[in-house]
Amino acid sequence: MATYIVTGGTGFLGRRVVQDLLDRDADAIVHVLVRETSLAKFTDIAAGWRGAERVFALIGDLTAEGLGLACEAPRADHVVHLGAVYDMTADEDTAHAANVTGTRSVLALARELGAVLHHVSSVAVAGDHKGKFFEEDFDLGQRLTSPYHRTKFAAEKLVRESRGVRWRVYRPAIIVGDSRTGEMDKIDGPYYFFGAIARLAALPSELPLPLPDLGATNIVPVDYVSAAMAELIRRPGLDGRTFHLVNPEPQPFGEVYRALAAAAGAPTGVGTVPGSALALSGLAQIPGLTAVRDFLLEQVGIPVEVAPHTSFSAEFISDSTRAQLRGCGLTVPSFDSYAERLWQYWRDHLDPQRGRVSITGDPLAGRVVLITGASSGIGLATAHAVARRGATVLMVARGHDDLAAAADAVRAEGGVAHTYPCDITDAEAVEKLVQCVLDDHGHVDYLVNNAGRSIRRSVLNSTDRMHDFERTMAVNYFGAVRLILGLLPSMRARRFGHVVNISSIAVQTKVPRFAAYVASKSALDNFSEIAAVENRDAGITFTSVRMPLVRTPMIAPTDLYRSLPVPDPEQAAAIVVRALEDRPHRIDTPVGTFAQAVELLMPSVKRQIMHQGYRMFGESRAARGDAERRAADPSPATAPATGGGALSALAPVIMPLMALPTPAARVARMVPGLHW
Repeated sequence: MATYIVTGGTGFLGRRVVQDLLDRDADAIVHVLVRETSLAKFTDIAAGWRGAERVFALIGDLTAEGLGLACEAPRADHVVHLGAVYDMTADEDTAHAANVTGTRSVLALARELGAVLHHVSSVAVAGDHKGKFFEEDFDLGQRLTSPYHRTKFAAEKLVRESRGVRWRVYRPAIIVGDSRTGEMDKIDGPYYFFGAIARLAALPSELPLPLPDLGATNIVPVDYVSAAMAELIRRPGLDGRTFHLVNPEPQPFGEVYRALAAAAGAPTGVGTVPGSALALSGLAQIPGLTAVRDFLLEQVGIPVEVAPHTSFSAEFISDSTRAQLRGCGLTVPSFDSYAERLWQYWRDHLDPQRGRVSITGDPLAGRVVLITGASSGIGLATAHAVARRGATVLMVARGHDDLAAAADAVRAEGGVAHTYPCDITDAEAVEKLVQCVLDDHGHVDYLVNNAGRSIRRSVLNSTDRMHDFERTMAVNYFGAVRLILGLLPSMRARRFGHVVNISSIAVQTKVPRFAAYVASKSALDNFSEIAAVENRDAGITFTSVRMPLVRTPMIAPTDLYRSLPVPDPEQAAAIVVRALEDRPHRIDTPVGTFAQAVELLMPSVKRQIMHQGYRMFGESRAARGDAERRAADPSPATAPATGGGALSALAPVIMPLMALPTPAARVARMVPGLHW
């Protein structure tokens, strides 16, 4: 029976080494060094091990003095040291604490116990050595170009120069996911380049894409490294030796790219450009180009620290290692035999953009859509529309009873709907809403800011009604912004999210009597313009729907609107669904766009038209003030039309039209969708 103490036993490689040791020895006992704060993680991992009853937590800390052991270490035959910082982006102090100081403490423990130390180093110790690098090679004067290279070299040097400790050193190459399942625990090493390959997949796969000659790399799957280590650890008579756990043949960058590109559906390339590596190296020395290179790498998610280490100048010889493993059937599988599994696992579990991909092909099916103002009008019609497409609808409105009835109507059609009563003008209520939604559903894919408040009243009749402007902004602007800000962090974490703001054609036409309403909608439009730019790289997009007048409860107080041919909520919902599907920057109406063009080309004419509309369409009964105010704000019945310029010349034509029955309604019908 053998007893092992393992550092890094809960890591990606470590957990597999523990399992392989348990599988190869039915009597093996394994103690895993675990921080007290990581006990829960250890318990979860151990539950999945076969033979978990033979695994025990050893409370300590690799970076603490004496490993921070809470009690005396158990007797052990082997100390397997996998704990380290395996991160090319780590700074010198962080890497040194784990890789060097930690190794010194582990050496002391192995010496105290009289155990064999199995030290996991890395082929990174070869640095920039050119040519063959044998298993017995170590310090050949190579340059070590990063904190990771330097600290792994220093750690192995400590082991090699130690006294009173039997040791074995294992140097794996670049470790990727399991060759059988593709499983990987994080984005690291070559995985940083997967995002760039995914972008290339948008190009035709037949595109003759030339590849730069970036040399050769060396990649091995984690299952091979783990199995090889477990086999070599248990074999007697191998102390004082080093083992290269590598691919026996260098893997040219082009071959690795082609295997992944084939899995991704990207252009596989037509060969490498001779001399391109030297040319790229020379360009990097030109002042200013390094900054450009770093900027471009950042755009595709490749850390600057990783880019220079995509290939090896050394060729790692593993003859001795392969000779030891020859009898047990362990060989390194070819990269192209498992590249597709690596790619698929990354796509499903690690791709930062995976939230953007629809599983079914329908952009709404399976999505979580939050709609405010969902108890009636456009909001309710949109809830029905997206639920029919397979979306989960989160319906938000103030009135509990109306909201419950609206959700029941959606469910009656077979839709999935959840209700969240909330007053979006209440900051605390919105904060609770966001937390509740994220707790219940994990995320929100689409946010439809539909809840709105409209006030049709002239500025003159609003001089003592500042609260009208405050209330309108509270709902139309601040309420929507609160929700956006609350959901934005979770959307960024998933690198997917779309916000649809129900704006208004009035933002383009700037019709009179809607100063409060237009100002609030314009504020939200401009906020979203800036938010869209700032969050573009995170996959967060915004659509402003400049909605025409729609027959909803919001327009009911205005008598004039009752006879107008305005769209119904279902027609408006179809526009919202288009915004969710296509995610355009903006959806305008022809009338709104025409109004903007007139304002740009003939601003004075446009203002005259708006003024005449203001005079033609009086205040609604709900908005009328006292008699004195009405006298100061003339309607068509109390004041003659005034004006000049081009419109005055048209008076002989305009005046007869004004004499027709219900002239205001007739003009309004000529310009559909405007908020007159």
